[in-house]
Amino acid sequence: MPAIIFKNVEKTYENKYGSFTALKDVSLAIQSGEFVCIIGKSGAGKTTFTRLIYAKELPTNGAVYFGKRNTANVKSKHLPFFRRNFGAVFQDFKLLSQKTVYENVAYAMELVGRSNEDIENEVPKILEIAGLKGKENTYPKNLSGGEKQKTSLARAIINNPDVIVADEPTGNLDPVSSWEIVELLLKINKLGTTVILATHDKAVVDKLDKRVVTIQDGRLISDVVHGKYNS
Repeated sequence: MPAIIFKNVEKTYENKYGSFTALKDVSLAIQSGEFVCIIGKSGAGKTTFTRLIYAKELPTNGAVYFGKRNTANVKSKHLPFFRRNFGAVFQDFKLLSQKTVYENVAYAMELVGRSNEDIENEVPKILEIAGLKGKENTYPKNLSGGEKQKTSLARAIINNPDVIVADEPTGNLDPVSSWEIVELLLKINKLGTTVILATHDKAVVDKLDKRVVTIQDGRLISDVVHGKYNS
């Protein structure tokens, strides 16, 4: 069964100046366990696409499904539970500045009610996988950009989500750090997690040789099984 399905999805935003359609009649299916790159220029609709996946946004027309579940039918009181199926990673990291690396990751477990024993067992394992051993007590201000993103990714995967949605995770990183983040995403994907990577990083996309979905002016214009960055 596909993990994610978009059926004729349109997303229009209203503001005081009028309306803007960010996505137009987008249809596709992402299979469970796939690694998919979503590419396109700034403003093409990539971020809107990713936000629709975990119901941060809802479509204006059409439907988005996670498995058999229409995201529009998830009641607001159930959204926090629904979103536990997803881990999100962003360009600007979104770390809590007053918490250490360990505390940032542990906090994600605390939010879903995991026990102290679980936290003490799982956080060190995830930090080692993310290449953050020795950085447990470091605050974000003292981390490099790559280390901040590794912390963000560790936090995203700590509760074993079915899907990782990464929106421009390498946008603020140097090439070496960028590839370290991508290698972590590949490692997570090999363990069975679906990974959706929205990026305009040509070098990363071309090196990955994964499925590439191209969005241009809100429309899906290309979907290639082993693709390159041609947007």
